[in-house]
Formats: sequence, C-alpha cells, structure tokens
Amino acid sequence: MEVLVVIPARYASTRYPGKPLVALTGASGEKKSLIQRSWEAAGHVAGAPHVVVATDDDRIRDAARAFGAEVVMTSETCRNGTERCAEAHAALGGGYDIVVNLQGDAPLTPHWFVEALIDELAADADAEMATPVLRCDGRALNGFLEDRRAGRVGGTTAVFDAKRHALYFSKEVIPYTGQAHADDDPTPVFHHVGVYAYRPDALSEYPGWAEGPLERLEGLEQLRFLENGRAVRCVEVEARGRAFWELNNPEDVERIEAMMLETGME
Repeated sequence: MEVLVVIPARYASTRYPGKPLVALTGASGEKKSLIQRSWEAAGHVAGAPHVVVATDDDRIRDAARAFGAEVVMTSETCRNGTERCAEAHAALGGGYDIVVNLQGDAPLTPHWFVEALIDELAADADAEMATPVLRCDGRALNGFLEDRRAGRVGGTTAVFDAKRHALYFSKEVIPYTGQAHADDDPTPVFHHVGVYAYRPDALSEYPGWAEGPLERLEGLEQLRFLENGRAVRCVEVEARGRAFWELNNPEDVERIEAMMLETGME
C-alpha cells in the first residue's frame, strides 16, 4: 500500500509558541529540534513511507529543509493538523492508500505504533480512520492526575466500546477511578497517542465539516469525526518498555529529555 506520513507543524501554538523549533537534548548530549526528532521518528516506520513536513511558517520550512526533510507549504487557515494533512495530501496530487498524521510534538512515538495503524486499515477495508491507545500503568496515570491538579494540560485519554470504536476523547482523565495504583499496576485508563491514519476519502471530507462544540471545548481534532457520526477505530498498542510523552507544555521538555536519556535515544 502507498503510505504518506505527514508531520504537521505550526509556529503559532497557543500553549507553546515556537514549539516545533524547541531544542531537545538526547542521551549523547546532542541538541535537535522537536520537528527534526519527529521527522527522524517517522523514518523508522517499516516500508519506507513517503514522509513530509507540512507547515505554513517559513522558519519551520527552513529548519526542516536544513536537516533534509521534504516540506509542503500549507495555508494559514488550517485549524488543526488533520486539516493540514488533508491540504498536504491534495497538494501532492493524492494517490495514496493511507495518510498518516504523525504529530510534530511526539518525538518519542515508536515506529510500531504507526505500523499498527497501517496494518489495521490494510486489514479492514471498512475502517476509515485509526488511532493508537496505550493502557496506562500507575506511573503514567499518576502523572496525568498530577498535571491536572497543577492546572496543566497533560496527555489525552480515550474510552471505547467492545468493537474498539471510540466513545470519547478528553484532556481530563477518563474514566474516573478512585483507586490508588502503584507505578507498575495496570489501570483502566487508556492514554490516547496523537497519531492518526486515514483513508484519503475520509481525510478529504474532514475540512468541510463544521467544528463542533466538543472539539472547541477540548481542543481535540479527532472529536470532529465523532461529532459527525464517523467511527474512529482505537488500536491498542504496547509500549515494550519505551517511555512515551508528548510535548504539550514547556515543563514537558525536561520530562522528555529524561525519557530520552533513560532509553538511550541520541
């Protein structure tokens, strides 16, 4: 199957302006920008898919081209990464079987997360969109709860039905659990990993749908699929001992760098 991986990146982030160009120090002490590390993560996906950075900002374009990335310039009117992926896919002339949205703020995304989404769509012709979920252990759940107590937006959580169709995504911790969990305990909470794989037809329709109230309140682009009655397939993935976190706030830089040091990521 022909797979396109798009890394959407914008400079004018509300919570963290300039985030794609923030430098992260790896285990070797080398500093690389967030967007470069995300691009390098995409390069590990099996099958050597076509990888592009999609942006509307000249600073990101120049930085990405400097480390060897192909860049597709998109409009400033894109409201989120999914719209930017749709525009980039159209600009490239379409023709792909699957389009992957690899968020530019998740450099720790393991390649097998992306591969699991591609495999899911390849195996089920009826699936229009897929996204990974990761069962939280106590350490991850307690980190989410600590962020919320401190007033920080941490990771996104997901709940889904018996067929693994998403019921809801939230920046709050759902479902509620009043239990205390040790660091290594499995919990009933699933961390939603911000990666998406789309069928081109579903992706091309997305920008034409109105932004709904839930998407506006949560600031989560995938809720537009649910608000328009479209199924979102949740694919459970395994961390395999790999620490995972997105860069949502300036405070996350230290956390991600510690994870990179722990895993030996250069």
